[in-house]
Amino acid sequence: MVVLKEVLENAKKWAREIGEIQRKNYNRADLKYSTKSNHSDFVTEVDELCENELIKLIQTTYPNHGILGEETGKSPIESDYVWIIDPIDGTTNFLYGSPRFSVCIGLRYKDEGVLGVVYFPILDEMFCGVKGEGAYLNGKKIKIGTKKKLKECVVVTGFSYDKDKNPENNVEYASKIIPKVKGIRRMGAASYDIVNVACGRIDGYWEMTLGPWDVEAANVVLKEAGGSVEFLDRRHIFVVVGNEHVVDEILKEIKE
Repeated sequence: MVVLKEVLENAKKWAREIGEIQRKNYNRADLKYSTKSNHSDFVTEVDELCENELIKLIQTTYPNHGILGEETGKSPIESDYVWIIDPIDGTTNFLYGSPRFSVCIGLRYKDEGVLGVVYFPILDEMFCGVKGEGAYLNGKKIKIGTKKKLKECVVVTGFSYDKDKNPENNVEYASKIIPKVKGIRRMGAASYDIVNVACGRIDGYWEMTLGPWDVEAANVVLKEAGGSVEFLDRRHIFVVVGNEHVVDEILKEIKE
């Protein structure tokens, strides 16, 4: 069995190395990109480069571990340890010059998230969490917020790539919740939303049609900061996060 504190140091080092590739390519005028599922679902040459480099780093250090990546899918290795990686969470932000994008590195052991690193290279913010060891931002311990009622809260959400075709596209839920909260934000990266809830900058978050690579690492950070994560069994991964009170309040609005 691996020692998670040692694994964490490796993951943080990898995140900085991949982040350096992104810094060097940030705001490049000649950046090549294409679309995947539709006109608003981007992938850039840097996504692919970073995922390939991150896979090499993981395989060199932990050759017997499995890997699940956003661009490359699942590796053929079967293992109790599986790395869940997103080379750039927030590709549209990266493409448009917004600094809210991250390198996400999560580790599962026997289907449980045990380690998460979320690094924002332009902001130089490193969020990390290890099961049972707490959550940290740049080495300082973080905690979830304490608000209990939606009227006290600033919340954040996002809208899926198929929002133009699927009637369950979050517009109805957002319309119900907006009048009941202090404020609402749209940041453009699930990992950014979740770790900002973890450190108390935002009180709650919900979004649908996500992939495991979008939420795995950030959810470990959130749970270690004292937060709650609820999944609804529809629309791929449909996640609601916050402290237990805020999660309950959001779920009431979504389920009504």
